[in-house]
Amino acid sequence: MNPTKPIADNGHFAESAGDHQPAASSRKKVLLASPRGYCAGVDRAVIAVEKALDHYGAPIYVRKQIVHNRFVVSSLEKRGAIFVDEVDEVPTGSILVFSAHGVSPAVVAAAEERGLQTIDATCPLVTKVHREVQRFAKEDYDIILVGHTGHEEVEGTAGEAPDRVQIIDGPEHADKAMVRDPKKVVWLSQTTLSVDETMETVEKLRIKVPTLQNPPSDDICYATQNRQVAIKKVGAASDLVIVVGSANSSNTVRLVEVALQAGAKAAYRVDFASEIQEAWFEGVSTVGVSSGASVPEVLVEEVLEQLAERGYGDVRNVTTAEEDVQFSLPKELRKDLKQAGEDTSNKTKR
Repeated sequence: MNPTKPIADNGHFAESAGDHQPAASSRKKVLLASPRGYCAGVDRAVIAVEKALDHYGAPIYVRKQIVHNRFVVSSLEKRGAIFVDEVDEVPTGSILVFSAHGVSPAVVAAAEERGLQTIDATCPLVTKVHREVQRFAKEDYDIILVGHTGHEEVEGTAGEAPDRVQIIDGPEHADKAMVRDPKKVVWLSQTTLSVDETMETVEKLRIKVPTLQNPPSDDICYATQNRQVAIKKVGAASDLVIVVGSANSSNTVRLVEVALQAGAKAAYRVDFASEIQEAWFEGVSTVGVSSGASVPEVLVEEVLEQLAERGYGDVRNVTTAEEDVQFSLPKELRKDLKQAGEDTSNKTKR
C-alpha cells in the first residue's frame, strides 16, 4: 500500500477551483494546506464509536478521549459516549472502546478482570510501534522511546515493556539515556512528533550512544509527516498561520511550531473559529490555514468563513501530497456487525 502520492513541487501553488482572480502581492489571500485534518487512524476510531453506539446502543464507554479534539469528543458525548480516565470507572459488563492512542497490556488486563467487552480502536500505525517494542524487548534490547512524557500514546507504548523502555522527551534530555549493552539499543518514536525535532533528538542520542540502531521502519506516521510538509510550504509564504486543533493534540501543536520554523511571521492554534483575534491581522496580507489529524473539516470551513468576512476570501490550495489510506474497523466490532448483517465498512452517514 502506498499511503500517499507526492505532488511535484514546481514552485507554484495549486489554486482551488474558481480561484482565477489575478494575483497581487498586496491582495488578501488564504493559503490552505493539503493534506490537513482527519487521518485514516482518527477516522477509523471515530467511526468505530459511532457504529458501536448505533449497534449496541448508549452508553458506550471510551477510555480517555477517543481522539484529541474537543469538538469530536463533545459530539460523541451528545450521542451517548461516556469518556473515562481509567477502566475501574466502567460498570462491570459494559462495552469499552480503547482510544486511537493505544493502551498498555496492563490496561487490557484490567478490562478483562472487570468483564468488559472491549473494542480496540488503536491506530494500526501505533500498534506497529507496540509490536516493535515487543520484538526488541524479547531480544533483550534497551529501547529508547522518543516522545512526550505523559502522552497517552507514549504511556501505552512504554507499557508493553516498562523494564526495557526509557522515554526521552526532546533533545535536551538525550544525555539521560542509560544503556546496558551498546550493541543492543534501538530508538523508536511517538507517531505524532515533529520529524525535524525527532531527528535532532536522535542526533543528540548518538553522541552518547554511537551504536544506537534505527527502527525497522519509520515510526512517525505518514499523515503527521504529510501535514508537516504542507505547513512548511504554507508557513514559508504566510504572514499569519492559523492551525485548527486542540491543545492536547501533539500533532496539532507540532504544526504551529513547524509553521514558525518555516518562516511564518506568526502562528496560532485555535479549537474554533470564534477564538480568532482581530489583533492577529495587523499588516497581514497572506494567511495560512491547516488543521491537525484529529480535526473534522467542518471546523476548518468555519475558520475560512471568518477569514472571508475579514476580506480574506481568495483561497488557494497548497497541495503537497494526496492520501488514499483506509483502515478497516476494529475486529471485535466488525465481527458483531457482520453477525447482525450490518455494514462493516468504515463509512458513516456523517
